[in-house]
Amino acid sequence: MIPQETDLANLYQIALAAAEAFEQWKSQPTLRALTLMAAADALDDAENELVSIAMQETGLTEMRLRGELKRTEVQLRLFADVVRRAQYLDLRIDAADPDFLLGARPDLRRTLVPVGPVVNFSSSNFPFAFSVAGGDTASALAAGCSVIVKAHPGHPVLSSRTAQIVSGALESSGAPPHVLQIIFGQRAGIEMLQHSLVRAGTFTGSIRAGRLLADIAAARPRPIPFYGELGSVNPQFVTRARTHNDAETVWSGYVASVSSSAGQFCTKPGFLFVPKGSIVEQSIRDAAMKIEEHRMLNTKIAQSYRDRRDFVLSQSGVKIIVEGSLRFDERGEGWVTPTFVSTSADALETCGAEMLDECFGPLSIVVEYDHEGQLAALARQLFPGNLTGGIHAAIEESSPALRALVDELSASSGRVVFNDWPTGVAVTSAQQHGGPWPSTTSDAGTSVGTAAIGRFLRGVAYQNMPQHLLPETLRDGNPWDVPRTCSPAGDSKHWGEAEVSELQYEPRQGPK
Repeated sequence: MIPQETDLANLYQIALAAAEAFEQWKSQPTLRALTLMAAADALDDAENELVSIAMQETGLTEMRLRGELKRTEVQLRLFADVVRRAQYLDLRIDAADPDFLLGARPDLRRTLVPVGPVVNFSSSNFPFAFSVAGGDTASALAAGCSVIVKAHPGHPVLSSRTAQIVSGALESSGAPPHVLQIIFGQRAGIEMLQHSLVRAGTFTGSIRAGRLLADIAAARPRPIPFYGELGSVNPQFVTRARTHNDAETVWSGYVASVSSSAGQFCTKPGFLFVPKGSIVEQSIRDAAMKIEEHRMLNTKIAQSYRDRRDFVLSQSGVKIIVEGSLRFDERGEGWVTPTFVSTSADALETCGAEMLDECFGPLSIVVEYDHEGQLAALARQLFPGNLTGGIHAAIEESSPALRALVDELSASSGRVVFNDWPTGVAVTSAQQHGGPWPSTTSDAGTSVGTAAIGRFLRGVAYQNMPQHLLPETLRDGNPWDVPRTCSPAGDSKHWGEAEVSELQYEPRQGPK
């Protein structure tokens, strides 16, 4: 049964329940780790049921969905480990120092604490990994926050069932009631974002909707941080040396990356820059011919893709390499095969800003450039903010133009990929999935990887606090045996004398 929209009259009770759960949840890290593991186990046990529902609601393939559900489980287990290690607390201790260079220094001890209840707006294209139990939920729960998920209308039955399984696993393993809740409906989501008890928001979706929600969060009487993942075209740049050395690998990898799951990835390469005269159209066609027709996520996305595709194909200076196809069935669902076109760098600039917008679906533009000295400027002028940027070059290349391109993509992208494709986003500690506007609303954050937990924490320093009133993690003797950075008395007299800071680091000795 499809869930009904949440009654707006119930929102206060939902927010109040989240706030009450937060008060218990925030101070129980060991319990948080254990219950996150229980949630992962519960998802694993329900794999067949959940994948079946997801296939019906999204049109994504069984293989893709099983892999995504596995990723969701891994994220939960990863954040359980983050909680156990406690490095995310960023513990710092400055000992009292009567001889401090700027006057007597009090005893100062700093840690990070959870911000409070979080509202998470789910995505359409990742019904597991960026939805009810996805990375935003996992990292917020790990931080010690309670979570209210606003379900995506593209997969409401899946969202409801996932919430039942995960919240049940959390609570049955000791988590407080209502630490994870779900609401349905656009109005309910907006009003919850405005609720005074909510302390942060997350979103994955379009630039238009993300900007609207970000403005709502900022306009509250008490503004709150809002972490939106929005639009990205993920430009890729190929050097002439790479086309000479391994062109076929480039073309086949490009087509596969654009076409995967009907191009409905935020990291899909929307533009591929290649040297003038290097396009091998037949290689692109041969690779595209192997791609089977794929259903798009929902009718609205299919209609938006149709409009965007029609616009690109109508532009002057655009040449069709593979026309692809788009048809609508009797239910209005869109079915697609990939479309590839080409143009020149000059023509792309002439077409104007609208040509540079993201196309959510299996369409991509191959752009011919004249010389590699153009690439850094093109990246700077055309693509100010992306989740990823890619470089395809010979391993031994080290020209000034290539180094300039690396620098430019580092400035405009959250992740710079070398000789690989951006549609694979590893769930691991060093990952960065966020970048300058318009790819995200906050380029300091990431929605994938262990650093994602930092979005839901804030710093608190304790000055001259008696030991028995301090959080246990900050007490003398390090009773939790967790990593801490310590600055002893007298340290300031030697600042600047050494090339490496003299701060003392207390490594964690073992599991706790």
